[in-house]
Amino acid sequence: MTVQTMQIGNRPCRIYAEAHAKYLLLQMTGEHELQSMDHEVTVIAQSSWNFLFAAIPVESWNDELSPWEAPAVWGKESFGGNAADTLRFLTEQVVPTLKQQFNLPENVKIILGGYSLAGLFALWASTQTNLFYGVAAASPSVWFPDWMEFEQQRPIQTQHIYLSLGDKEEHTKNAVMAVVGDNIRTLHSQLIARGADCTFEWNSGGHFKDADLRTAKAFRWTMEEHA
Repeated sequence: MTVQTMQIGNRPCRIYAEAHAKYLLLQMTGEHELQSMDHEVTVIAQSSWNFLFAAIPVESWNDELSPWEAPAVWGKESFGGNAADTLRFLTEQVVPTLKQQFNLPENVKIILGGYSLAGLFALWASTQTNLFYGVAAASPSVWFPDWMEFEQQRPIQTQHIYLSLGDKEEHTKNAVMAVVGDNIRTLHSQLIARGADCTFEWNSGGHFKDADLRTAKAFRWTMEEHA
């Protein structure tokens, strides 16, 4: 597998490439995740499928990954609601550039994944477009205000969805975030009822435990189960 940094638009994206990739894995990535990215991709590579993985950096996590504006729930940083711009960058610049540069097949299966707010972004993005073969949402921020009502009215379009949560995450004193457990159970059952290929997995620990492994597991499931 080759690793390189490639400038796409104004973002230095880290690309892990295998020959003859059948899957294109995209992850919106915060600065805090880059040091564990090699490990995450090594775990994904235990899959039997060839893939190209692109880590796309996010400068303002709360702004670029939130689908609409919302007040701060943790600390003082509110949510700017610029996910539509981020999705446009993915669909109009990242995907076409990677397909061209790496000679990917036109029908390459694109999986959008991520952790926490990036997981919510992946779920939201799949309500906006049918571009994605699957979504790998590890500990997604499904507590986000109005998300559940939004998804009811504008359902997720992809058929392959991985959801996970740490078993301590819903036991938080933060009232906004405490709904995460109920929301993810509801989302999972609604997706199953609609006929989607969806799994939901509990992980041990709180939100910040083993984020790289949880994300790797999400991507691997989305590739492995549906060959």
